[in-house]
Amino acid sequence: MRTLHKRAMNEPAEVLHLEHAWPETAQNLTAATLEAENTTLNGICAYFTMFPLVFPYEILSAHAQSNQWVLDPFCGRGTTNYASRLLGLPTVGIDSHPLAVALSQAKLVTTNTTAIVSAARRILEQVPVTIAIPNDEFWKRAFHPDVLILLCRLREGLLYDCRSAARKALRAILLGALHGPLTKTIPSYFSNQMPRTFAPKPAYSVRFWQQHNLDAPNVDVLELIKTRATHYFGTPLQQAIGRIIHGDSRNKAVLNKIPEPVHWVITSPPYYGMRTYLPDQWLRLWFLGGPAEVVYSQHNQVRHSSVEQFTEELRQVWRNVSTICDNQANLIIRFGGINDRKADPVSILEGSFAGSGWRIRAKRSAGSAAHGRRQSLHFATSQQKAIEGVDVWAVRAFGG
Repeated sequence: MRTLHKRAMNEPAEVLHLEHAWPETAQNLTAATLEAENTTLNGICAYFTMFPLVFPYEILSAHAQSNQWVLDPFCGRGTTNYASRLLGLPTVGIDSHPLAVALSQAKLVTTNTTAIVSAARRILEQVPVTIAIPNDEFWKRAFHPDVLILLCRLREGLLYDCRSAARKALRAILLGALHGPLTKTIPSYFSNQMPRTFAPKPAYSVRFWQQHNLDAPNVDVLELIKTRATHYFGTPLQQAIGRIIHGDSRNKAVLNKIPEPVHWVITSPPYYGMRTYLPDQWLRLWFLGGPAEVVYSQHNQVRHSSVEQFTEELRQVWRNVSTICDNQANLIIRFGGINDRKADPVSILEGSFAGSGWRIRAKRSAGSAAHGRRQSLHFATSQQKAIEGVDVWAVRAFGG
Protein backbone atom coordinates (compact mmCIF):
# COMPACT_ATOMS: atom_id res chain seq x y z
CA MET A 1 0.00 0.00 0.00
CA ARG A 2 1.23 3.48 -0.81
CA THR A 3 2.23 5.46 2.30
CA LEU A 4 -0.47 7.99 3.05
CA HIS A 5 -0.12 11.41 4.60
CA LYS A 6 -0.35 11.37 8.39
CA ARG A 7 -2.20 14.17 10.14
CA ALA A 8 -3.66 14.73 13.57
CA MET A 9 -6.94 12.89 14.02
CA ASN A 10 -8.03 15.15 16.86
CA GLU A 11 -8.09 18.39 14.86
CA PRO A 12 -11.32 19.97 16.11
CA ALA A 13 -13.99 20.70 13.51
CA GLU A 14 -14.83 23.91 15.34
CA VAL A 15 -11.69 25.66 14.08
CA LEU A 16 -12.58 25.07 10.44
CA HIS A 17 -14.23 28.04 8.78
CA LEU A 18 -15.40 28.77 5.26
CA GLU A 19 -12.70 31.35 4.75
CA HIS A 20 -10.06 28.62 5.02
CA ALA A 21 -8.37 27.86 1.72
CA TRP A 22 -8.81 24.51 0.02
CA PRO A 23 -6.50 22.01 1.78
CA GLU A 24 -3.19 21.56 -0.01
CA THR A 25 -2.82 18.43 -2.12
CA ALA A 26 0.50 18.85 -4.00
CA GLN A 27 -1.24 18.45 -7.37
CA ASN A 28 1.88 18.21 -9.52
CA LEU A 29 3.38 15.53 -7.31
CA THR A 30 0.07 13.67 -7.24
CA ALA A 31 -0.25 13.65 -11.01
CA ALA A 32 3.29 12.31 -11.40
CA THR A 33 2.65 9.61 -8.81
CA LEU A 34 -0.61 8.61 -10.47
CA GLU A 35 1.15 8.15 -13.80
CA ALA A 36 3.21 5.39 -12.19
CA GLU A 37 0.08 3.57 -11.01
CA ASN A 38 -1.84 0.99 -13.03
CA THR A 39 -4.83 3.12 -13.98
CA THR A 40 -5.88 1.12 -17.04
CA LEU A 41 -8.79 -0.67 -15.37
CA ASN A 42 -10.48 2.64 -14.60
CA GLY A 43 -11.26 3.02 -18.32
CA ILE A 44 -12.90 -0.37 -18.83
CA CYS A 45 -16.14 1.19 -20.09
CA ALA A 46 -16.99 4.71 -21.23
CA TYR A 47 -19.51 6.35 -18.90
CA PHE A 48 -20.42 10.00 -19.28
CA THR A 49 -20.93 10.78 -15.59
CA MET A 50 -17.37 10.68 -14.39
CA PHE A 51 -14.74 12.88 -12.84
CA PRO A 52 -11.01 12.33 -13.43
CA LEU A 53 -9.21 9.78 -11.31
CA VAL A 54 -6.75 12.42 -10.10
CA PHE A 55 -9.56 14.23 -8.23
CA PRO A 56 -10.19 11.63 -5.49
CA TYR A 57 -6.65 10.28 -5.70
CA GLU A 58 -4.93 13.57 -4.85
CA ILE A 59 -7.24 14.24 -1.89
CA LEU A 60 -6.90 10.77 -0.42
CA SER A 61 -3.15 10.47 -1.02
CA ALA A 62 -2.54 13.81 0.70
CA HIS A 63 -4.94 13.56 3.64
CA ALA A 64 -6.26 10.06 4.31
CA GLN A 65 -4.78 7.75 6.90
CA SER A 66 -4.36 4.01 6.54
CA ASN A 67 -7.53 1.95 7.09
CA GLN A 68 -9.88 4.96 6.84
CA TRP A 69 -13.02 3.99 4.93
CA VAL A 70 -13.95 5.86 1.75
CA LEU A 71 -17.54 6.16 0.50
CA ASP A 72 -19.07 7.37 -2.75
CA PRO A 73 -22.90 7.47 -2.45
CA PHE A 74 -23.22 8.26 -6.20
CA CYS A 75 -20.37 6.03 -7.32
CA GLY A 76 -21.07 5.97 -11.07
CA ARG A 77 -18.32 4.01 -12.77
CA GLY A 78 -16.39 3.68 -9.49
CA THR A 79 -13.63 6.26 -9.88
CA THR A 80 -13.48 7.10 -6.16
CA ASN A 81 -13.50 3.41 -5.30
CA TYR A 82 -10.70 2.69 -7.76
CA ALA A 83 -8.59 5.53 -6.36
CA SER A 84 -9.14 4.04 -2.91
CA ARG A 85 -7.99 0.64 -4.14
CA LEU A 86 -4.80 2.11 -5.62
CA LEU A 87 -4.06 3.65 -2.22
CA GLY A 88 -4.95 0.54 -0.24
CA LEU A 89 -7.95 2.17 1.45
CA PRO A 90 -11.16 0.25 2.22
CA THR A 91 -14.04 1.57 0.16
CA VAL A 92 -17.79 1.39 -0.46
CA GLY A 93 -19.71 2.59 -3.48
CA ILE A 94 -23.48 2.98 -3.81
CA ASP A 95 -25.48 3.57 -6.96
CA SER A 96 -29.02 2.89 -8.16
CA HIS A 97 -27.96 2.52 -11.81
CA PRO A 98 -27.32 -1.17 -12.71
CA LEU A 99 -24.59 -0.23 -15.19
CA ALA A 100 -22.77 1.87 -12.59
CA VAL A 101 -22.85 -1.04 -10.16
CA ALA A 102 -21.55 -3.54 -12.73
CA LEU A 103 -18.64 -1.33 -13.73
CA SER A 104 -17.73 -0.35 -10.17
CA GLN A 105 -17.77 -3.97 -9.02
CA ALA A 106 -15.27 -4.84 -11.73
CA LYS A 107 -12.92 -2.15 -10.39
CA LEU A 108 -12.62 -4.05 -7.11
CA VAL A 109 -12.15 -7.64 -8.30
CA THR A 110 -8.89 -9.58 -8.48
CA THR A 111 -8.64 -11.87 -11.50
CA ASN A 112 -6.60 -12.45 -14.68
CA THR A 113 -6.92 -12.98 -18.40
CA THR A 114 -6.95 -16.78 -18.23
CA ALA A 115 -9.75 -16.85 -15.68
CA ILE A 116 -11.85 -14.32 -17.64
CA VAL A 117 -11.54 -16.15 -20.98
CA SER A 118 -12.23 -19.46 -19.24
CA ALA A 119 -15.37 -17.96 -17.69
CA ALA A 120 -16.57 -16.88 -21.16
CA ARG A 121 -15.91 -20.33 -22.62
CA ARG A 122 -17.66 -21.98 -19.71
CA ILE A 123 -20.78 -19.86 -20.22
CA LEU A 124 -20.88 -20.72 -23.92
CA GLU A 125 -20.67 -24.40 -22.98
CA GLN A 126 -23.47 -24.01 -20.44
CA VAL A 127 -25.69 -21.97 -22.79
CA PRO A 128 -25.22 -23.69 -26.19
CA VAL A 129 -28.36 -22.09 -27.67
CA THR A 130 -30.73 -19.30 -26.76
CA ILE A 131 -34.07 -18.12 -28.02
CA ALA A 132 -33.78 -14.68 -26.41
CA ILE A 133 -32.43 -12.98 -29.53
CA PRO A 134 -33.91 -9.57 -30.46
CA ASN A 135 -34.77 -9.51 -34.15
CA ASP A 136 -36.11 -6.11 -35.19
CA GLU A 137 -34.36 -3.84 -37.69
CA PHE A 138 -32.09 -2.18 -35.17
CA TRP A 139 -30.66 -5.47 -33.91
CA LYS A 140 -30.19 -6.87 -37.40
CA ARG A 141 -28.08 -3.86 -38.35
CA ALA A 142 -26.41 -3.20 -35.00
CA PHE A 143 -24.65 -6.58 -34.73
CA HIS A 144 -23.54 -9.29 -37.10
CA PRO A 145 -25.98 -12.20 -36.58
CA ASP A 146 -23.23 -14.58 -35.38
CA VAL A 147 -21.96 -11.98 -32.92
CA LEU A 148 -25.44 -11.24 -31.59
CA ILE A 149 -26.08 -14.93 -30.90
CA LEU A 150 -22.88 -15.20 -28.88
CA LEU A 151 -23.63 -11.99 -26.98
CA CYS A 152 -27.11 -13.29 -26.11
CA ARG A 153 -25.66 -16.56 -24.83
CA LEU A 154 -23.10 -14.71 -22.72
CA ARG A 155 -25.81 -12.38 -21.47
CA GLU A 156 -27.98 -15.28 -20.42
CA GLY A 157 -25.12 -17.00 -18.60
CA LEU A 158 -24.11 -13.87 -16.72
CA LEU A 159 -27.70 -13.12 -15.74
CA TYR A 160 -27.89 -16.62 -14.27
CA ASP A 161 -24.58 -16.38 -12.38
CA CYS A 162 -22.27 -13.38 -12.04
CA ARG A 163 -20.87 -14.05 -8.59
CA SER A 164 -17.21 -14.82 -9.29
CA ALA A 165 -14.50 -12.21 -9.80
CA ALA A 166 -13.83 -13.51 -13.32
CA ARG A 167 -17.50 -13.20 -14.30
CA LYS A 168 -17.79 -9.69 -12.87
CA ALA A 169 -14.73 -8.71 -14.90
CA LEU A 170 -16.11 -10.45 -18.00
CA ARG A 171 -19.41 -8.61 -17.65
CA ALA A 172 -17.66 -5.23 -17.51
CA ILE A 173 -15.48 -6.11 -20.51
CA LEU A 174 -18.55 -7.04 -22.56
CA LEU A 175 -20.35 -3.85 -21.49
CA GLY A 176 -17.37 -1.76 -22.52
CA ALA A 177 -17.08 -3.47 -25.91
CA LEU A 178 -20.82 -3.67 -26.59
CA HIS A 179 -20.93 -0.56 -28.78
CA GLY A 180 -18.45 1.90 -30.20
CA PRO A 181 -16.89 3.19 -33.43
CA LEU A 182 -15.90 1.00 -36.35
CA THR A 183 -12.18 0.64 -37.01
CA LYS A 184 -10.27 0.05 -40.24
CA THR A 185 -8.26 -2.80 -38.79
CA ILE A 186 -9.14 -5.33 -36.07
CA PRO A 187 -12.55 -4.49 -34.54
CA SER A 188 -12.48 -2.99 -31.05
CA TYR A 189 -16.24 -3.19 -30.45
CA PHE A 190 -18.99 -5.67 -31.23
CA SER A 191 -21.37 -3.21 -32.88
CA ASN A 192 -21.91 -1.27 -36.03
CA GLN A 193 -20.82 2.38 -35.88
CA MET A 194 -21.97 3.92 -32.57
CA PRO A 195 -20.67 6.22 -29.83
CA ARG A 196 -18.79 4.57 -26.97
CA THR A 197 -20.36 6.64 -24.23
CA PHE A 198 -24.08 6.22 -24.83
CA ALA A 199 -26.41 4.24 -27.07
CA PRO A 200 -28.33 6.30 -29.67
CA LYS A 201 -31.99 5.58 -30.20
CA PRO A 202 -32.85 2.71 -32.59
CA ALA A 203 -34.63 4.67 -35.31
CA TYR A 204 -31.84 7.23 -35.55
CA SER A 205 -29.22 4.48 -35.64
CA VAL A 206 -30.93 2.57 -38.46
CA ARG A 207 -31.23 5.73 -40.58
CA PHE A 208 -27.58 6.56 -40.00
CA TRP A 209 -26.39 3.08 -40.98
CA GLN A 210 -28.59 3.07 -44.07
CA GLN A 211 -27.44 6.51 -45.20
CA HIS A 212 -23.78 5.59 -44.78
CA ASN A 213 -24.10 2.01 -46.02
CA LEU A 214 -22.55 0.62 -42.82
CA ASP A 215 -22.65 -3.03 -41.81
CA ALA A 216 -21.80 -4.55 -38.43
CA PRO A 217 -18.45 -6.38 -38.29
CA ASN A 218 -18.20 -10.14 -37.81
CA VAL A 219 -16.11 -9.94 -34.65
CA ASP A 220 -14.20 -12.85 -33.09
CA VAL A 221 -15.96 -12.47 -29.74
CA LEU A 222 -13.60 -14.61 -27.64
CA GLU A 223 -10.52 -13.00 -29.16
CA LEU A 224 -11.83 -9.52 -28.38
CA ILE A 225 -12.61 -10.63 -24.81
CA LYS A 226 -9.05 -11.96 -24.48
CA THR A 227 -7.54 -8.74 -25.86
CA ARG A 228 -9.53 -6.56 -23.49
CA ALA A 229 -8.96 -8.87 -20.52
CA THR A 230 -5.21 -8.65 -21.10
CA HIS A 231 -5.40 -4.87 -21.39
CA TYR A 232 -7.47 -4.25 -18.26
CA PHE A 233 -6.55 -7.19 -16.02
CA GLY A 234 -3.16 -8.27 -17.36
CA THR A 235 -1.22 -6.39 -14.68
CA PRO A 236 -1.87 -7.55 -11.10
CA LEU A 237 -3.36 -5.10 -8.61
CA GLN A 238 -3.35 -5.28 -4.85
CA GLN A 239 -6.41 -6.85 -3.27
CA ALA A 240 -9.27 -4.41 -2.85
CA ILE A 241 -11.09 -4.04 0.45
CA GLY A 242 -14.74 -3.10 0.24
CA ARG A 243 -17.87 -3.55 -1.81
CA ILE A 244 -20.30 -1.93 -4.23
CA ILE A 245 -23.95 -1.73 -3.18
CA HIS A 246 -26.82 -1.57 -5.66
CA GLY A 247 -29.15 0.83 -3.89
CA ASP A 248 -30.52 4.32 -3.48
CA SER A 249 -28.57 6.57 -1.11
CA ARG A 250 -31.78 8.48 -0.34
CA ASN A 251 -32.84 5.34 1.53
CA LYS A 252 -31.21 5.33 4.96
CA ALA A 253 -31.45 1.53 5.19
CA VAL A 254 -28.99 1.24 2.29
CA LEU A 255 -26.37 3.21 4.23
CA ASN A 256 -26.90 0.98 7.25
CA LYS A 257 -25.35 -1.90 5.28
CA ILE A 258 -21.92 -0.27 5.68
CA PRO A 259 -20.22 -1.99 8.63
CA GLU A 260 -17.50 0.55 9.47
CA PRO A 261 -17.57 4.28 10.24
CA VAL A 262 -16.67 6.25 7.11
CA HIS A 263 -14.06 9.01 7.24
CA TRP A 264 -13.98 10.15 3.61
CA VAL A 265 -16.94 10.77 1.29
CA ILE A 266 -15.93 11.84 -2.23
CA THR A 267 -18.67 12.03 -4.83
CA SER A 268 -20.27 13.83 -7.77
CA PRO A 269 -24.08 13.73 -7.67
CA PRO A 270 -26.16 14.06 -10.84
CA TYR A 271 -26.46 17.59 -12.14
CA TYR A 272 -29.86 19.21 -11.91
CA GLY A 273 -31.81 18.50 -15.09
CA MET A 274 -29.84 15.44 -16.19
CA ARG A 275 -32.58 12.83 -16.48
CA THR A 276 -31.28 10.57 -19.24
CA TYR A 277 -28.98 8.28 -17.27
CA LEU A 278 -31.18 5.24 -17.92
CA PRO A 279 -32.43 5.80 -21.50
CA ASP A 280 -28.97 6.86 -22.71
CA GLN A 281 -27.62 3.49 -21.55
CA TRP A 282 -30.54 1.39 -22.80
CA LEU A 283 -28.36 -1.00 -24.81
CA ARG A 284 -26.04 -1.83 -21.93
CA LEU A 285 -29.05 -2.06 -19.63
CA TRP A 286 -30.47 -4.66 -22.04
CA PHE A 287 -27.29 -6.70 -21.57
CA LEU A 288 -27.82 -6.43 -17.82
CA GLY A 289 -31.31 -7.92 -18.09
CA GLY A 290 -33.43 -5.02 -19.28
CA PRO A 291 -35.75 -4.89 -22.28
CA ALA A 292 -34.48 -4.77 -25.86
CA GLU A 293 -35.89 -1.26 -26.32
CA VAL A 294 -35.50 2.22 -24.89
CA VAL A 295 -37.37 2.74 -21.64
CA TYR A 296 -37.74 6.35 -20.52
CA SER A 297 -37.62 5.54 -16.85
CA GLN A 298 -36.53 7.54 -13.81
CA HIS A 299 -36.80 4.60 -11.45
CA ASN A 300 -34.74 5.13 -8.28
CA GLN A 301 -33.22 8.34 -9.68
CA VAL A 302 -33.01 11.69 -7.91
CA ARG A 303 -36.06 13.70 -9.00
CA HIS A 304 -35.67 16.85 -11.10
CA SER A 305 -39.19 18.29 -11.15
CA SER A 306 -38.06 21.44 -9.31
CA VAL A 307 -34.94 22.96 -7.82
CA GLU A 308 -36.51 22.67 -4.36
CA GLN A 309 -37.25 18.98 -4.71
CA PHE A 310 -33.84 18.21 -6.18
CA THR A 311 -32.11 20.15 -3.40
CA GLU A 312 -34.11 18.34 -0.72
CA GLU A 313 -33.22 14.94 -2.14
CA LEU A 314 -29.52 15.80 -2.12
CA ARG A 315 -29.95 16.99 1.47
CA GLN A 316 -31.46 13.62 2.36
CA VAL A 317 -28.42 11.83 0.98
CA TRP A 318 -26.04 14.05 2.99
CA ARG A 319 -28.14 13.40 6.12
CA ASN A 320 -28.02 9.65 5.58
CA VAL A 321 -24.30 9.72 4.93
CA SER A 322 -23.67 11.67 8.14
CA THR A 323 -25.23 8.89 10.23
CA ILE A 324 -22.55 6.37 9.24
CA CYS A 325 -19.59 8.75 9.28
CA ASP A 326 -16.86 9.29 11.84
CA ASN A 327 -17.11 12.54 13.83
CA GLN A 328 -14.05 13.85 11.96
CA ALA A 329 -15.33 12.80 8.54
CA ASN A 330 -14.89 14.86 5.39
CA LEU A 331 -17.38 15.22 2.52
CA ILE A 332 -15.93 16.39 -0.81
CA ILE A 333 -18.30 17.04 -3.71
CA ARG A 334 -17.77 18.01 -7.33
CA PHE A 335 -20.91 19.54 -8.81
CA GLY A 336 -21.95 21.50 -11.88
CA GLY A 337 -24.86 22.32 -14.12
CA ILE A 338 -26.24 22.06 -17.63
CA ASN A 339 -27.20 24.89 -19.93
CA ASP A 340 -30.87 24.03 -20.41
CA ARG A 341 -31.61 24.56 -16.71
CA LYS A 342 -31.58 28.10 -15.40
CA ALA A 343 -30.35 27.19 -11.96
CA ASP A 344 -27.10 28.04 -10.22
CA PRO A 345 -25.30 24.81 -9.25
CA VAL A 346 -23.47 26.53 -6.38
CA SER A 347 -26.76 27.72 -4.86
CA ILE A 348 -28.27 24.25 -5.21
CA LEU A 349 -25.33 22.60 -3.52
CA GLU A 350 -25.09 25.17 -0.74
CA GLY A 351 -28.84 24.86 -0.15
CA SER A 352 -28.58 21.10 0.17
CA PHE A 353 -26.31 21.50 3.21
CA ALA A 354 -28.92 23.29 5.32
CA GLY A 355 -29.87 20.91 8.14
CA SER A 356 -27.86 18.09 6.54
CA GLY A 357 -25.42 17.37 9.35
CA TRP A 358 -22.58 18.97 7.37
CA ARG A 359 -21.18 22.46 6.97
CA ILE A 360 -18.98 23.80 4.21
CA ARG A 361 -15.33 24.21 5.07
CA ALA A 362 -13.99 25.43 1.71
CA LYS A 363 -14.90 25.63 -1.94
CA ARG A 364 -13.10 26.22 -5.21
CA SER A 365 -13.78 26.30 -8.93
CA ALA A 366 -13.75 22.91 -10.62
CA GLY A 367 -13.39 24.48 -14.06
CA SER A 368 -15.81 23.81 -16.88
CA ALA A 369 -16.83 20.47 -18.31
CA ALA A 370 -14.39 21.07 -21.16
CA HIS A 371 -11.57 20.55 -18.64
CA GLY A 372 -11.89 16.83 -17.98
CA ARG A 373 -14.85 15.90 -20.24
CA ARG A 374 -17.26 15.81 -17.34
CA GLN A 375 -21.03 15.52 -17.17
CA SER A 376 -22.29 18.69 -18.83
CA LEU A 377 -19.96 18.36 -21.81
CA HIS A 378 -22.35 15.85 -23.36
CA PHE A 379 -25.34 18.15 -22.99
CA ALA A 380 -24.00 21.49 -24.28
CA THR A 381 -23.93 22.54 -27.92
CA SER A 382 -20.84 24.04 -29.48
CA GLN A 383 -22.48 27.47 -29.27
CA GLN A 384 -23.01 27.24 -25.53
CA LYS A 385 -20.35 28.00 -22.97
CA ALA A 386 -19.85 25.13 -20.54
CA ILE A 387 -21.01 25.95 -17.03
CA GLU A 388 -18.27 26.25 -14.45
CA GLY A 389 -18.38 23.57 -11.78
CA VAL A 390 -17.54 23.79 -8.10
CA ASP A 391 -15.69 21.62 -5.59
CA VAL A 392 -16.97 21.78 -2.02
CA TRP A 393 -15.21 20.40 1.08
CA ALA A 394 -17.52 19.94 4.07
CA VAL A 395 -17.08 18.64 7.62
CA ARG A 396 -19.49 17.29 10.19
CA ALA A 397 -21.72 19.94 11.77
CA PHE A 398 -22.51 19.48 15.43
CA GLY A 399 -25.24 21.25 17.32
CA GLY A 400 -27.23 22.29 14.25
